[in-house]
Amino acid sequence: MSWLTLLNNLENGTVRAATQDEQGNWHANVEVKQGILEAFKNGTNTEYPGGFVDKDNLAPQGFAAEAGVRMVPGGSSVRRGAYVAAGTIIMPPAYVNIGAYIDEGTMVDSHALVGSCAQIGKNVHLSAAVQVGGVLEPIGASPVVVEDNAFIGAGCVLVEGVVVKKGAVLAPGVRLSASIPVYDCVNERVLDKGEAIPENAIVIPGSRPAKGEWAQQQGLSLSCALIVKYRDEQSDAALELEEVLR
Repeated sequence: MSWLTLLNNLENGTVRAATQDEQGNWHANVEVKQGILEAFKNGTNTEYPGGFVDKDNLAPQGFAAEAGVRMVPGGSSVRRGAYVAAGTIIMPPAYVNIGAYIDEGTMVDSHALVGSCAQIGKNVHLSAAVQVGGVLEPIGASPVVVEDNAFIGAGCVLVEGVVVKKGAVLAPGVRLSASIPVYDCVNERVLDKGEAIPENAIVIPGSRPAKGEWAQQQGLSLSCALIVKYRDEQSDAALELEEVLR
């Protein structure tokens, strides 16, 4: 498949940068990421209106009303090779990078980033200033995934291939990466490294003591995430979160 065909297929949603297997695990589509890198190599820097410079084959997308995407004026951009489904709302300023996939009914709020190859499900709420990290290299690295009906609170940061399962709720300021431990206070366990945030989990920012006698003497602590509750499928995410944070 040529890089041009690949970009077109990414934009119409027939090809994705990551796929889910029958067990619910996500895997990077290496051929897609290779094709995206090939597109970069084949592009030449060119000037765009407004003083912008980017590859001539990766121009930002425009949307017709028939597409069903509501992109509010004010500085947002969806790059070539990203898929945005009908019913999506993008508030300014927001940025959706190449290879990203955003499914139906999702809200991308102001100052939010959906990074390269990130996968966002149906009816997801990405609140203001949410940073969903992207990844093109290493070629086999899995992107960040946020599954259907998840609620990601303001200022959350998701990087390094983190997966947030269906219906999960992240309180404002939660940071998730491969090196930040997640403590399940309901089931009294620590999630394994690389384990997804479980379905319907309610997650808040937390801290844990830093190791070492000197660090403890100074009262130092490191960030972590805490699962403090699980919501049922019928409960309202915002109301559940408000109750937990009271």
